[in-house]
Amino acid sequence: MRATWKPHQKSGRLTTQSDLPDSVFAFPKQRKEPLTDARHVRNAVARFDQVIGPSDADRALAFANIEKAAKYYDIDLSETSWHDLGVHPQANRKTSARKGAATRKRTGVAKSAARKAAATRKRTKR
Repeated sequence: MRATWKPHQKSGRLTTQSDLPDSVFAFPKQRKEPLTDARHVRNAVARFDQVIGPSDADRALAFANIEKAAKYYDIDLSETSWHDLGVHPQANRKTSARKGAATRKRTGVAKSAARKAAATRKRTKR
């Protein structure tokens, strides 16, 4: 599979994921796992099997993009194939997320996190 990844050289602060071109993503069709720096490349490797929905061809392309980005950012990959990274996302992901949200709501963590986020936004607003 031929990689489509190209380094992204835009300076300044990006405000949204939509500012990035498709060529920056490991999964360009799904616009998942941006590969904009070494940290993001390592994150894409770690989360490769959590991406839901791509075909085997999409995974092969994503691995080729990760390999190309890893070489560019001088990261050593021990994996030689996308099969080494896995393909099985969490089966009960949505159920687990609902349970976690219910627990945060029940324990009051959600409200305190929302208050903290609002205070941070207010404080950083210019």
